[in-house]
Amino acid sequence: MEHRGSFGSKLGIVLATAGSAVGLGNVWRFPYMTGQNGGAAFLLLYIACILLLGVPGMISEFIVGRHAQTNAARAYNQLSGGRPWRYVGYLGILTSTIILGFYAVVAGWCLHYLYASIMGQLQGDANYVQEVFSTFSGDLWEPVLCGIFFILLTHLVVVRGIRKGIERASKWLMPILLVLLIILVVASCLLPGASAGIRFLLSPDFSKINSQVLLEALGQAFFSLSLGTACLCTYASYFTKETNLLHSAGQIAILDTMIAILSGLLIFPAAASVGISADSGPALIFITLPNVFQQAFGSLPVVGYVVSTMFYALLVFAALTSTISMHEIGTAFFTEELHLRRRYSAWIITVVAAVICLFCSWSVGAVDIQLMGTSLMDFCDQLTANFMLPLGGMLACLFVGWYIPKQVVFDEFTNEGSDNVRFYRFYLFAVRYVCPFCIILIFLHQLGLL
Repeated sequence: MEHRGSFGSKLGIVLATAGSAVGLGNVWRFPYMTGQNGGAAFLLLYIACILLLGVPGMISEFIVGRHAQTNAARAYNQLSGGRPWRYVGYLGILTSTIILGFYAVVAGWCLHYLYASIMGQLQGDANYVQEVFSTFSGDLWEPVLCGIFFILLTHLVVVRGIRKGIERASKWLMPILLVLLIILVVASCLLPGASAGIRFLLSPDFSKINSQVLLEALGQAFFSLSLGTACLCTYASYFTKETNLLHSAGQIAILDTMIAILSGLLIFPAAASVGISADSGPALIFITLPNVFQQAFGSLPVVGYVVSTMFYALLVFAALTSTISMHEIGTAFFTEELHLRRRYSAWIITVVAAVICLFCSWSVGAVDIQLMGTSLMDFCDQLTANFMLPLGGMLACLFVGWYIPKQVVFDEFTNEGSDNVRFYRFYLFAVRYVCPFCIILIFLHQLGLL
């Protein structure tokens, strides 16, 4: 079996792991969720939920992966002594592979829109943009090929290993993503009338807070940090024993939240400047925003062209940082459990994800493929979001909080008593009681029971 490798620097750890969390959920889902739930009030609740649920949940997966120094399935198996807890790792691997397959469909759409922006094909009124998206997504092969091409891009990074592949790519992709985002935020905030969008995001109206908004904030915090996918557990297995888990989790949470807020500062001011609502859900990035950019920068067509191109480049980079981490989960599993070379293990995940991508892409356009009354794409999305992710996150917290020896938890959290000792009790209380309670609420909310 090949040497499994490890991250080579603290910066590499933070950027790679933050990249696994940063994705389309930050740039697209966070803004429209914020738009639907009251703006700044939702943002404050979201930050509180990151602290209460996100950071403790992240550390729990770090503890399992860093202690075992192996793939997620074997990590849970080792720490449970072969008991049924081992299936938590398998659940995470299955979840991440399904997500990689249908996520690649949307990532392929982003790639197509980047090309269309570069070629100047998104010029026209709102009806024209709607027609462009409908024609593309309904084509039999073009969206499939874009999605599979994106999976192959991911494969090229993962197959090169941890330091030469994932860490090196993260050190390029994350800074580029940040630079693009900051440039776009500045351009958006300088538009006439942009101040209304800025106020909406940063000036809280606490009358907007209710139980529904709280539950939406909990859900966004959970999904934003990739909890429940075994991604954090897998990446932590490449951490060195000197890595401060609390500090790393805090830095990742701050970077992830900062990118979400910057995305809001990009979208809300631009939408406010042309009088368009930014709460339009999944259609936001493919139908609403092209029209927003054209109207907002109508007097400066060249600027509008550049902004649109940079925005879709931003989406491609954000999607790629996430697909890399989802691919690595299964690649590590097959490499270590079947004793395969990394390149062969990576091809297994690539082929499986490509097949899922193929049928999911067809199901939302060219071919009527349905499960339980919905398209295969929506079924995979709902299955993972409503059931598999909350279940995986819940079991991980219960496993660390209640099952594995407390000395193991203490040693990993504190680096054998050298760091963060005074925060240990707070963490243990959170992972035993607060996180499970929050995840139960998320689970019930996703099912429509709350």
